[in-house]
Amino acid sequence: MSYAAPVKDLMFNVQHLAQLEQMAVQVPAFEDAGLETAQAVLDECARFHEGVVAPLNRAGDLNPSYFEDGKVVTTPGFKEAFQQFGEGGWQGLQHPAQFGGQGLPKTIGAAVIEILNQSSLSFALCPLLTDGAIEALLTAGSPEQQTTYIPPMVAGTWTGTMNLTEPQAGSDLALVRTRAERQQDGSYKIFGTKIFITYGEHDMAENIVHLVLARAQGAPEGVKGISLFIVPKVLVNADGSLGERNDVHCVSIEHKLGIKASPTAVLQFGDHGGAIGYLVGEENRGLEYMFIMMNAARFAVGVQGVAVAERAYQQAVQYARDRVQSRPVDASASGAVAIIQHPDVQRMLLTMRALTEGCRAMASVTAAAYDLAHHHPDEATRRHNQALYEWLVPLVKGYSTEMSQEVTTLGVQVHGGMGFIEETGAAQHLRDARILTIYEGTTAIQANDLVGRKTARDGGQMALALAEQIAATEAALAQGSDHARAVAARLQAARAAFVGAVQCIASQAKSQPNAVYAASVPYLMLAGNLVAGWQLARSLEVAERELAAGRDAEFMQAKIATVRFYADHILPRTGALRDSIVNGYQGMAAMPLSAF
Repeated sequence: MSYAAPVKDLMFNVQHLAQLEQMAVQVPAFEDAGLETAQAVLDECARFHEGVVAPLNRAGDLNPSYFEDGKVVTTPGFKEAFQQFGEGGWQGLQHPAQFGGQGLPKTIGAAVIEILNQSSLSFALCPLLTDGAIEALLTAGSPEQQTTYIPPMVAGTWTGTMNLTEPQAGSDLALVRTRAERQQDGSYKIFGTKIFITYGEHDMAENIVHLVLARAQGAPEGVKGISLFIVPKVLVNADGSLGERNDVHCVSIEHKLGIKASPTAVLQFGDHGGAIGYLVGEENRGLEYMFIMMNAARFAVGVQGVAVAERAYQQAVQYARDRVQSRPVDASASGAVAIIQHPDVQRMLLTMRALTEGCRAMASVTAAAYDLAHHHPDEATRRHNQALYEWLVPLVKGYSTEMSQEVTTLGVQVHGGMGFIEETGAAQHLRDARILTIYEGTTAIQANDLVGRKTARDGGQMALALAEQIAATEAALAQGSDHARAVAARLQAARAAFVGAVQCIASQAKSQPNAVYAASVPYLMLAGNLVAGWQLARSLEVAERELAAGRDAEFMQAKIATVRFYADHILPRTGALRDSIVNGYQGMAAMPLSAF
């Protein structure tokens, strides 16, 4: 089925929620990156991805990457599309101009990344991992490393990877065994095995820049002894040209439930004398540096959740308009009608739409916080927005990806039996989305971060400060239309549930850690639901104002209806989540481990 990038909704968020034009005035680095630039970029982004990348999505599922004779061959068309992607400047959109990028704000970049992922989740993973590698080197790489490795990645001629886990380690990076031996010339030789390496081997670029966690000789045990190394697939000569093949080899790729066109590699380092690696920053600070990549990747994965949800929604709507079945329950027609006229189908479609738009709005505001944290001239503003960004990232990653499970499942349900048939394509969205709650940190890992580092550590201060901002939105809505007052009442109840959960977690984190962490995922889901609903409530204020001014009536009416549906059907879930957080541990702890 056809795909159209939701440029209008993306621009609505960028303009009214992320307030890009205000940012362009306040931040000198973005003075040329206002709404006119954003509109031009998103229009061109939509044109390119609708025409070049989106047609490859189904092909990638039917003809996935494969491993043969030590090489990975990607889906037909991927290599050519990736070349056009690089030539179009899309890889360098958010990266500094000094390295060949365009230096645009993440607020615009996040919208572009969503369109990229809507087009093909499998294709998008390659540039997303490259973005993370670039960010890590911008933060911790030496000037020489930056000059050598960043420009080719920005240009799209080289790509980047993140090499964290190993067969015995899983998510526990304290168990990493890959070792790094110091050499007289200052380089290291790397020995070990890394698994689950997205685009760890492929045929789409001249070189692959692997960022690898390993232990130098004599390093402390656990995560404190991990260092970060650049291990290029092909060694780079002093003049920047490519030299000999490094001793890093793909030994297999995984056979997966979804994202089949994206090769997930097992990489072997050092089987033929040692892979040459170069230390990034200081020894034993590798996990600190890698977290830069991981935070960038976690935000991007949250956007992936929004993207695949949008694709599933669009397909479900098209099918519901075309599929004729059963007479309407109100007897408004004597024969069968398109299923979009049936109330339960409307409920499913509105659930899909409201969840997707709520998470999109949350991601846009989070991206704006990143931009202000990194580029605003006022130090206090930077600090505040850095704290806000760090608090919101687990929500974007955790809630948005869990949301995508619900939305893609509903997409199959709207199709009925045909949704279970691979030929319709609805099942691909469900299969592709399933990894999103797992990679770059499972939902529980995001939730534990939200509980421990983001809520318990400061006694809930940041969370309660957000609650105060939400209360201000409620007060404004309470003075408005019938819709606005109804949304305000739902938002108030959801906020109260959130405050109760925060107080419970902050007060019991030390005395009852098992109870608190047992509630961590419900807490993340409550917080994500509330913040997404809050951003939609802000959208309602804007949409009613724009509608009253006679601007884009059809879009604004649909936005108002979507917000009202979220308030009536999605926000009330927060009350049940609050009850399970505050009162649910005894029911869980009652089960003896031997009885499972």
